[in-house]
Amino acid sequence: MPTDPSASSTRHPGGCLQPVLLRGRVDHIDGATGELLHRYTTVYEPGGVLPIACKTRRASKCPPCAEVYRADTYQLIRAGLSGGKGVPETVTAHPCVFTTLTAPSFGPVHVQRERDGRLLRCRPRRRGQVCPHGNRLSCPERHSRDDARLGEPLCPDCYDYTSAVLFNACAPELWRRFTITLRRSLARQAGLTNKALAAQVRVSFAKVAEYQRRGIVHFHAIIRLDGPTGPSTAPPAWATVALLTAVIDQAARTVHLETPAVADLPARTLAWGREIDTRPVTTTGELTDSKVAAYVAKYATKAAECTGTLDRRLSPGDQLDALLIRDHARRHIAECIRLSKLPGLEGLRLAAWAHMLGFGGHFSTKSRAYSTTSRRAARRPHCLPARASRRRRAPARHGRRRDCRRRLALCRARVPAVLATGRRCGVTRFLLTVPEAAESLAISRSKLYELIAAGLIRSVRIDGSRRVPVEALKTYIAHLLDQEETTHAQAS
Repeated sequence: MPTDPSASSTRHPGGCLQPVLLRGRVDHIDGATGELLHRYTTVYEPGGVLPIACKTRRASKCPPCAEVYRADTYQLIRAGLSGGKGVPETVTAHPCVFTTLTAPSFGPVHVQRERDGRLLRCRPRRRGQVCPHGNRLSCPERHSRDDARLGEPLCPDCYDYTSAVLFNACAPELWRRFTITLRRSLARQAGLTNKALAAQVRVSFAKVAEYQRRGIVHFHAIIRLDGPTGPSTAPPAWATVALLTAVIDQAARTVHLETPAVADLPARTLAWGREIDTRPVTTTGELTDSKVAAYVAKYATKAAECTGTLDRRLSPGDQLDALLIRDHARRHIAECIRLSKLPGLEGLRLAAWAHMLGFGGHFSTKSRAYSTTSRRAARRPHCLPARASRRRRAPARHGRRRDCRRRLALCRARVPAVLATGRRCGVTRFLLTVPEAAESLAISRSKLYELIAAGLIRSVRIDGSRRVPVEALKTYIAHLLDQEETTHAQAS
């Protein structure tokens, strides 16, 4: 389903800068009779392709698609604070706080300090202390917000990159344990069992991950207390903001995680940092619902680019020393690669998430009952009329669409085109899956497996998955053509 159309002949949906270009057709078939009801094909599209938005959330990759993600996140967060989108407005009376869980210190770094709008010195020291490597552990300068040294360690050799990478990798698990401990602490403070608490109170939350300049993630979370069925019911009178603030602080200081001891790496205890900020969210106070929603939505479209690292995955051909990244990020990536080779840490997938400095979790998550599930369903009725007016559809051969409940939509990719060109979605394809190879030969999968078992079609296995080279299919077709010619020659 590849193409290489000119930019002027392709319409990019929503202003997407890197759309996915599809080529093929969609057949709408009656599930009962097998009759073709309607057919859509990209032949009638400009350039013969259908551009689909990439829908990435990262503003560094595609700002228009990231803006849609940011706007959706804003609506989801604000609906859980002030109501709307299926959430009753009475939710504004529920106890709700905005909390920030930070990481511990892994070594002194350059920071920006302010007091009453006045810049302070980074790390003033009266005595000129030096580290074992001979570097000064003080910085008398006043750093601005755009200073490139922010987040850089005062001594890279003293900085604990191992613990920093492990914290990033284990941060999602720390958050999971925090939510569990939070409910248990709330039950203990209320003098209830966990089962009795669930019958009276439900803890709802939404959180977003943010990278600090030093390359460590920390979480901003909106935590709310509801009734047992969610935002539609009020919590009991004893569930107050003060109680919620106290149990958050207790849970954050209690949760910890033990990393396994592996070769040349002792076990480590990971926990949240000492700086835990929890403030109430109101509709008229200093921290309003609109400010919180805008703040959380802003970071939902960001990743680790503020740390000076890559905005893509590492490829096998990348030379770490040749990458145009900060030295601090380079050391993080190097430590991710080193730790990924140690037995016992394979489950962290540090090599796959090295460009994210070890963090492989979701950037924006919420509990089930916090607010509405999705904004796409609400946006679809407004998008369909505009799409219908712009798109030219292929003429239906067998009349208009019939009973929608009996339709079976089959999206058939043009695998023969992949076989002929070796490309699909703009990427060169050297291997095909078994269903793709079977469809390209117009045979069943069982027949293809018989040919593979007989040695007539060569195949390879990748991590237990069977793949068929494109060249093997071409060789088999050429073999069939030679047999056909030989048979005709003998018959004549």
